[in-house]
Amino acid sequence: MSDLHELTATQLTKKLRNNECTVKEVVSDCIKQTQTLEKDLQAWACLKPELVLAQAADLDSKIKNDKKILQSKLVGIPVGVKDIFNTSDFPTQMGSPIWSEFEPGNDARVVHYLKMANALVFGKTVTAEFAVHAPGPTKNPHNPLHTPGTSSSGSAVSVAARMVPVALGTQTAGSIIRPSSYCGIFGLKPSFGLVPRTGVLKTTDTLDTIGCMARSIEDLRTVFDTIRVKGRDFPISEKIINDTQKQNKPVSRPWRIGVVKGPKWDFAESYAQSAILDFAKKLSKYDQFEVEEISLPAEFEQAHQIHSTIYDRTLAYYFQREFQKHTLVSGNIYEIITRGNMVTLTQYKQALEQQDRLYLILDQLFDSKCDIVLGLSTGGEALLGLDSVDRLDNCLMWTLCGVPSLNLPVFTGQLSLPFGAQIVARRYYDFQLLNFAQELQDLNLIPDVKYPMMAKQASAISNQIADKITKTV
Repeated sequence: MSDLHELTATQLTKKLRNNECTVKEVVSDCIKQTQTLEKDLQAWACLKPELVLAQAADLDSKIKNDKKILQSKLVGIPVGVKDIFNTSDFPTQMGSPIWSEFEPGNDARVVHYLKMANALVFGKTVTAEFAVHAPGPTKNPHNPLHTPGTSSSGSAVSVAARMVPVALGTQTAGSIIRPSSYCGIFGLKPSFGLVPRTGVLKTTDTLDTIGCMARSIEDLRTVFDTIRVKGRDFPISEKIINDTQKQNKPVSRPWRIGVVKGPKWDFAESYAQSAILDFAKKLSKYDQFEVEEISLPAEFEQAHQIHSTIYDRTLAYYFQREFQKHTLVSGNIYEIITRGNMVTLTQYKQALEQQDRLYLILDQLFDSKCDIVLGLSTGGEALLGLDSVDRLDNCLMWTLCGVPSLNLPVFTGQLSLPFGAQIVARRYYDFQLLNFAQELQDLNLIPDVKYPMMAKQASAISNQIADKITKTV
C-alpha cells in the first residue's frame, strides 16, 4: 500500500483495527517516503530502518495472537522523537558533536509511555545544538531555501512531509509553535508541568515544555493524553483535567474569544496582521463565538525581558562546564551564556517572581474576559535562509505563563508558504483548547493540512521510477 504515509495516526489505527493493513506495511511506506525526501530535507539525526521494520513485524505477530493490542491508543504508529529525548534503541546526541553517538541506555518517561501504547520510535529528529538557537541542516518542505523554524524543526518537517504522522517536540520559547507555523501543521505546547520531563535535556527549569506535532487535532489529543501525567500524585492538574464542565464547550453561552495583538505586534508582516484580524472577523459571524479584541495589562510589555533573564541565567548554569572548556559549537550559545553570567542571583529570583505574577494576571484575564486567546503564531511565513533570524513574536509570552497553546495551520503568505494562528487557553485547560480547535475544524474554518509541493513532487518522481522498474522486470 503506497499511500499509508499520507494518513493521520487516527486514520492508520482505524485501518489496522479493521485489518486493512499491517504495522509493517505502515512502517515500510513511511520508510519509503523518508528515503525519497531525506537527502533534500535532512529532518533526521538518526534512522534505523531495519530495527523499526523488525519491531513492526514483531508487533504484527503479537497482534495476531492478541487482538486486544489493537485497542492501544497509538498501536503501530511511527513517531518521530526530537533528539533530546533519551531512547534505548537510538543515540541521544542533542544536536551536539560532544554527544555524538551517545547511547543513554534508557527511555525518557514520555517515550516509555508511547511504547506502552504500542507506538514505534521511527527515528530521532534533528534539533539545534542543545535545543537552543543555532539552526540545524533541516529545510522547510514547502521551500528548501526557507527556514523550517527553531529547535523542533526536524520533528515539524518529518510530520509535514508525511514521513511520520506524529512527532515529539519541546518548547522553551517558541520551538513547537514556530516550526509548526512555518511547516503548516498542528502543534501543541501543553500546560507547563503536564508532561513529565524525566530523561529529557533540561535547559530552563520553569520554561521547558514537552509537546507534539501532527496533521490532525485528533492525533494531538491522542498523543497528549498518552504522554501526560495522570493520577492522585498530581491532584491540582488532575482535578481540572477531569472536570468535563471546565474542559468542554461552555453550556449556557458562546465561546468567548479574546483577540490579542500582543507586545510584538508591530514586528508582524502587514499581510499576517490582516490575516488574523480577518480570521477573527470571520469567527464573529458565528453565533457560537463571541469575539472581542482585548489588550494585555501593561506588565506584559516586560515579558520578553523576563523570559530572557530566566533563559540566559539557567543556560549559563547548565552549560557552565562546556562554556569554560569552549567545547560548544554555536556562537549563539556563547552569547547567551555570556549574558547569563552577568545576571545576578537577585535578578534571577526577581524574574521568577515576575513570571509567577504574569501567570496570575493572565489567569484573571481568562476568568473575566475570555475562554480562548487568539493571535498570530509567527509574524508571517518562513523567512528566506536557514540561518535567518526570526521576527520577534509572542510565542514565548505564553510559554512564560505556562499556559497551553496550539498552532492552527490556517494561513498562506505572499510566497504561498504557510503560517498559523495561535490559540491559547487557561493553564490545565488543554482539552478545552483541543475541543475549541475541533469545533473550528467541524465548521470548516481550518483547511486540510497542505501537502508540501516539494514532498509531493519528490514522491511522484519516486513512484514513476518504481513503476518503470516494475514494468522492466
